[in-house]
Parts: sequence; C-alpha cells; structure tokens
Amino acid sequence: MSGLNNLEHGDLENKASDRWYLAYTKPRQETVAHSNLEQQGFEAYLPLFKKFKKTEQGPVALFEPMFPRYILFRPGRLGQSISAVRSTKGVTTIVRFGFEPALLQEDVVQRIRLMEQLRLQATIEVLNQLKVGQKVRLKHTALGAIEGLVHNVSSKRVAVLLEILGRPMVVQVDHHQVEASV
Repeated sequence: MSGLNNLEHGDLENKASDRWYLAYTKPRQETVAHSNLEQQGFEAYLPLFKKFKKTEQGPVALFEPMFPRYILFRPGRLGQSISAVRSTKGVTTIVRFGFEPALLQEDVVQRIRLMEQLRLQATIEVLNQLKVGQKVRLKHTALGAIEGLVHNVSSKRVAVLLEILGRPMVVQVDHHQVEASV
C-alpha cells in the first residue's frame, strides 16, 4: 500500500496525534478554510500577525495570517482521515513532500503560538520600526521629501528634527507621514 493509500485510510492519523498537518489555501481564503475545517471536526489553527496600518486618522491594528495561504490542522478525533481536507472549501491542497504530508511537531506549534501571543499584546511603540535618531523622510509631496532625524516616537505621533531655513526645528507628524530613509 502506498503512503497515499495509508493516508486515505486514516492509518497515519492514529500515529500522529501530537503532530500538525499543513494545508495550502486559496488566495485570501485562510479564514474560510479555518471555519470549514472546524465544521468538519478538525482542530484548525490559523496564526495571526498583528500589524498597524497607517491611515489618515492614525494607526489602526490589523490582524493578518502569519503565514499567508497556509493553515495548520490535525484530526479532532482518533482515526479521522485527513483526506477530506483536500476538498474543503478554501483549501487548495495538503502540503506534501512526495507522497508524505508535511508534519509539524507540537513544540513547533507551541512556539508559533507564543510568538503570536507576544505580537498580539505588543503596542504600536514596540512594533513601530521608527527609532530615536533614525534618518527618515517626510512623504508629503508638498514638503518635497525632506529628510530629518526621529526625535521622539509616541503612539499617535512622531517628532522629527528637521532643518528648515537653516535652523533645526522639531515637527510633529503622524506615523503614516514618514518613512525610513536609506
């Protein structure tokens, strides 16, 4: 019997309850796949990545898949075959190496969960890439891409030290109005 046939008859699941499988999803269908896998009785895990989108009103927290187009899953009960995952709405295929499905050990999944939890609790100050003393460029076109140094960073504003008309001046701007300068 080939590895694929063993997989379809559920033999592998009985031996791998502490392991997670990996499914490749359709574009932007991770949450659809997650929901459908759970409805079928699988334990599904979609690690999320917190980031801040810069808007005109200020930064807004967004949660996106940590690994776009991938979702982790494992059988929810002993003997449950994973072959149904291939036809699950939102899933393209089960990730495989040859005929063998890709497996993740429980300790790897626990480290991903820890990293996700730390990231979800982080504030914009912690996640912000801007650091005091860093060279930045103002993005507003009327300012002609003026460069300066980060003087201070808060949750709502960035203080940038600029040289205007030959004099140093600290200007407060929103996060989305500056970018790191190379």
